[in-house]
Amino acid sequence: MGCLLGKLADAPGSSLFFPAAVTAKAGEGDAEAQLSAPAPVHIAAVKKDASGWPLWLSSAAGDALQGWAPRSADAFQKLEKIGSGTYSNVYKAIEVETGAVVALKKVRVDGVGEAESARFMAREIALLRCLGEHDNVVRLHGLVTSRLATAPSLYLVFEYMDHDLTGLVSAATASGARFTLPQVKCYMKQLLSGIEHCHNKGVLHRDIKSSNLLVSEDGILKIADFGLATHFDPDNPRPMTSQVITLWYRPPELMLGATHYSVGVDLWSVGCVLAELLLSEPIFPGRTEVEQLHKVFKLCGTPADDYWDKLKLPHHTFKPYERCMAQKFKDLEPSTLSLLETLLSIDPDMRGTATDALNSEVNTAFTLKASTLKQ
Repeated sequence: MGCLLGKLADAPGSSLFFPAAVTAKAGEGDAEAQLSAPAPVHIAAVKKDASGWPLWLSSAAGDALQGWAPRSADAFQKLEKIGSGTYSNVYKAIEVETGAVVALKKVRVDGVGEAESARFMAREIALLRCLGEHDNVVRLHGLVTSRLATAPSLYLVFEYMDHDLTGLVSAATASGARFTLPQVKCYMKQLLSGIEHCHNKGVLHRDIKSSNLLVSEDGILKIADFGLATHFDPDNPRPMTSQVITLWYRPPELMLGATHYSVGVDLWSVGCVLAELLLSEPIFPGRTEVEQLHKVFKLCGTPADDYWDKLKLPHHTFKPYERCMAQKFKDLEPSTLSLLETLLSIDPDMRGTATDALNSEVNTAFTLKASTLKQ
């Protein structure tokens, strides 16, 4: 169960430039075999700015790099590939000098200079630096740049986490067990604490899901993968894309095309994670947006007539359903059911804030003891 941190651009055909610490295991495919391949020849030097950053990076990242210097590729020894996303790969590695284990998220830039991928990557770096240090947000330690001129690459150096929540749920299910309610509450309190910090710093995550929630051996949960995150100002709302958040965790208003939204989109995703921990499976596993909406409305109820005008959405006609959350979770204690009902409200304004959720009865009555979650 590794950490999955991928959402940035990674073009095919890239060469690895970290020395491999282990050879690929048989049957793991060409991608793994590359780990033991000889280092490529370094040809013409990449053009750099006064601080030593490649110009293709500093021109895109700007202030996000202020106060940092690029780290040497020789400072790390790659061990194994531990995760991959649509646009990036993640590797477990050791920092040679200290022996510390880290996670390296590889970003490959398609061309030098004005690559769209560089701008997305620069935004993620800026957001992570804006968030600073928090117990429940994954920490970015630094950056390593490629020495290749023809295939500019960047590695983001993160703290290494042993598991992700998807893997822990799967492992529990495979053994015939489920998380206890105290365990669920402990994870939720940490998740909400991290989300509260993000929102207080003006950051929407926009891809909260169990595979983006990393967990240490000591049971500490950290929010990862800010590749789809963005700044927001609740006092000066602006239109934003609705094409964010993995489908199973996407709130109904985004599937209906809403472009003005706020913290409610993250809180819906948090509600989906809470339900997943309680059920040991995703609550809305739709294959298409139409199927996803049907599953959501069947459990949470069809929107009222004023919903469409309030969210400035075109009116749609759906089969009428009554909300049946209480029946679905009839054995759940009232305080936890109340929180779940709130987070999975069809009206985003009814979801409240992360602070509201942290101050709810289910959280205030529970003392956080991460030691109860040691793997």
